[in-house]
Amino acid sequence: MGGNPAQAEPLPEVTILIYHRFGESRYPSTNVAVERFREQMAYLLSQQYTVMPLADLVARLAEKRPLPAKGVVITIDDGYRSTYEQAWPILQDFGFPFTVFLSTANIEKGYGGYLSWPQISEMREAGVDFQDHGFAHGHLATLPEGMDDAAYRRGISGDLIRSARVFIERLGDRPRFLAIPYGEYNVEVIEEAVKLGYEAIFTQDPGSVGPETPLTMIPREPILGNDWATMAHFEMVLQRVDLGLTELNPQPVRMSSSPKKFGARIITPDRFKADRCDLYVSELGWLPSTYKDGVVSASTDKPLTRRLNRVMIRAWEKETGRSAVRSWLLVGNQPAPD
Repeated sequence: MGGNPAQAEPLPEVTILIYHRFGESRYPSTNVAVERFREQMAYLLSQQYTVMPLADLVARLAEKRPLPAKGVVITIDDGYRSTYEQAWPILQDFGFPFTVFLSTANIEKGYGGYLSWPQISEMREAGVDFQDHGFAHGHLATLPEGMDDAAYRRGISGDLIRSARVFIERLGDRPRFLAIPYGEYNVEVIEEAVKLGYEAIFTQDPGSVGPETPLTMIPREPILGNDWATMAHFEMVLQRVDLGLTELNPQPVRMSSSPKKFGARIITPDRFKADRCDLYVSELGWLPSTYKDGVVSASTDKPLTRRLNRVMIRAWEKETGRSAVRSWLLVGNQPAPD
């Protein structure tokens, strides 16, 4: 029987946290209060989490080296000025490494709410890592109306090439890692990023990082808003563990019709309880599912009408009782928001 998750032995897995804004209450959907952020960092310290550089995690995954127990990586998306003014001093106090994914067009335009290049240089000289979040921060997974597939792929690669050029001109080298804007991806986005040489690609799909995590779809846990910035949510995402999946159905392709079946194969089924495995689609909720020989599956006649849906599979570890999740994104053919 599974034990109490709070008292279970720590496992060799890593949670990547995403933040955006700090102390900017006029943007509630992407903000975390400054004192809450400090409280979260204090929790990581008091609970003896290993806060590691992003590059270290990527190297361990690429080289199939063990991950640390209770590992955490801190990432901050977009490059808002509050990263410099509010978050960085706190992270310096705790001595935690972190990575900022820059939306380079907004930095280049000199918008007042974003980091300036002198601030970025100062932070970089102090050891802060900066990586790519695309140039225009566009909805890369949506095919613009009237555009053919070849032009669509050129648009994806063109945005990333332009952003990498800014890195080279401003910071002297090209970015190694990409956090996909809005976390919206499909097979074409991933393939174009791989062709351009990105060593790792990060999503905004909930889930932890384990040995089976693919370098092209690394999940991160958003910490933001009224619900997802609470300490209860923060502690919950740190407790749950990775669920390695393969044979995703449907694959994260551009959806031309509504799928009727969902599912995946668990890579290490013996690690998880055989009597319960759940499947969730964001528009449909938890679906009645079957779990046999490591394969989780569900069927439905209900159509998907939203532009974005996530499929999530959840299982429970035999030894610890901890929940394990993995999710992936489905993007419909509706127009992207302006």
